[in-house]
Amino acid sequence: MFLVRKLGVPRWSELAMGALASGGVVAMNDNVVSSLHITDEQVREVIDSETAELTRREQAYRGGRPVADPGGKIVILADDGIATGAACWPRAGDTAGGPQSIVVAVPVGPQSVCQELAQWPTTWCA
Repeated sequence: MFLVRKLGVPRWSELAMGALASGGVVAMNDNVVSSLHITDEQVREVIDSETAELTRREQAYRGGRPVADPGGKIVILADDGIATGAACWPRAGDTAGGPQSIVVAVPVGPQSVCQELAQWPTTWCA
């Protein structure tokens, strides 16, 4: 299990300004951060808070087992819904050694976000 936590905008936590993933991967949506004038301190506070929750969940779900290497594997990214796509796997399919493919399995999401995710080189949306 590879966990991802949304980095929610301060005072509007459902809007993602980025994501934090197992192994310390952080991906930010610079357009959201700059357009909402989110300070570096606010970003750091959210990252620190979500890191604590990610660590707690990793211990609960993995029980000390190491993060699995997704290289060459089929990854299923499941979520209860996608709003902006910023909390999705931080573009792992765009890097060498990444997954063979990524399946995005969500019940709802804006058509524009689903179309963007479908453009990832190794992704298909369900």
